[in-house]
Amino acid sequence: MKFNHHFIYKAALVTLLLSSCGKGFIDLKPISSITTDNFYQTEEDFRNAVNGAYNSLRSGGTYGQDSYIFGEIRSDNSLAVASGSVTDQDEFDRFYIRTTNPFINNRWSNSYTAISRCNAILDRIGPVAMSDALKTRYIGEAKFLRALFYFNLVRTFGDVPLVLKEIINPDEGYEYGRDPKADVYAQIEKDLTEAAAALPVSYTGADVGRATQGAAKAVLGRVLLTQKKYAAAAMQLKAVIDLNQYALVPVYADFFKVNNKNNKEAIFDVQYKSGGIGQGNTWPNSFAPQNSGNAVIQFGGGGNNVPTDDLVNEYEAGDQRKAATIATSYVNAGGATIPGNFVKKYHDVPTVNNDNGNNIPIIRYADVILMYAECLNEAGYVAGGDAFNYLNDVRNRAGLGDLTAAQVPSQAAFRLAMEHERRVEFAFENLRWYDLVRTDRAIPVLNGKSAQINLVNPVTPQNQVFPIPQSQIDINKSKITQNEGSN
Repeated sequence: MKFNHHFIYKAALVTLLLSSCGKGFIDLKPISSITTDNFYQTEEDFRNAVNGAYNSLRSGGTYGQDSYIFGEIRSDNSLAVASGSVTDQDEFDRFYIRTTNPFINNRWSNSYTAISRCNAILDRIGPVAMSDALKTRYIGEAKFLRALFYFNLVRTFGDVPLVLKEIINPDEGYEYGRDPKADVYAQIEKDLTEAAAALPVSYTGADVGRATQGAAKAVLGRVLLTQKKYAAAAMQLKAVIDLNQYALVPVYADFFKVNNKNNKEAIFDVQYKSGGIGQGNTWPNSFAPQNSGNAVIQFGGGGNNVPTDDLVNEYEAGDQRKAATIATSYVNAGGATIPGNFVKKYHDVPTVNNDNGNNIPIIRYADVILMYAECLNEAGYVAGGDAFNYLNDVRNRAGLGDLTAAQVPSQAAFRLAMEHERRVEFAFENLRWYDLVRTDRAIPVLNGKSAQINLVNPVTPQNQVFPIPQSQIDINKSKITQNEGSN
């Protein structure tokens, strides 16, 4: 990948040089010495360009290795690493984030780098010779990915610059200020709607894992639900169900097995591949206990994303998801049992350090049916109605019995049942913080556990969005302003 990093980090909205990638969807290794002067000429160029946009999903600041810091550590699900970059992660965990925090900087810069790749594809693909069907699909994929990256940005920062064209002159980047989040959401909805119309229902062979019509509709459902547009969200989510392309895998733990990737429940994942080729996932090593040697994973562990006791205790007796998700101890090389919580959901047996084959799920079918159940309940509580049926489908797969109207007798009670179910179903899939915020539950839930999770500052309306990176304000003081209450 060839970037002009001066402009990526000095202007963040500008990427002068395309990051293009290799010859297959899974094979995303960079091709060197390709610039905008000699690129974007052929069908092959655009295939590589689209693959490069997918590769952006792996960036730490988008949906890659650092995404758990935003979705899990920020919530009541997990704690920051016990050493190393303790301050940087602890700021998320206990709500005292500096405007210079590197993870904040990465979310901004990695996301805009990714968006610039999508914009370049969309601006340049028109005159290039290729079949209409393939061109339509590439446009749909670029719009889907751009929407995903903007969704992360708007959920993280609120108002953000909305850049919808390729920026060739770096000075042009300084013209962009923060657009209202309503405008950003409107563009996300537009991109996803157009992507759904352009993308195929499914793929075969090496293309499996690319964005589909179902992925676009499912993400659109999540975007609409985040905005509390329940009826519109329900329409999109029901459309995904009615595609009959997806189903719950019978055994919860099987969804996450490396040899079962891109299964019937997987709607859209970040794709990884082991084999010592630079395309592996670091999570299994990062999440294994510190100082565990090769007792948990072949190459030791980083001790990141430590499950809280509060989460461990959230699981009901008999819930099969607990053993598939969390361990509370391990046996070391000397045969001693070492207590301590760690994430078990992602595991591989790599031959090279940090070279695991686990995908990172962005959206799966269990999420679609639970979101649909949530929408049905918001439309009006119905004792024992369809919302119960979808909720119970997920519970039954976990080995639990049905919830009944006697146990969940009201709309408010159903909301709490859904909050519990989503927490244990999607633990360490980076949804918990965003679920708490979109349901207006972050303040009561996290402040109610202030002593347990050792908050430095209480959760407030202001700190439910993150600080704008100070570097962006320093570069463009006349256009980029700070979020209220940020340090």
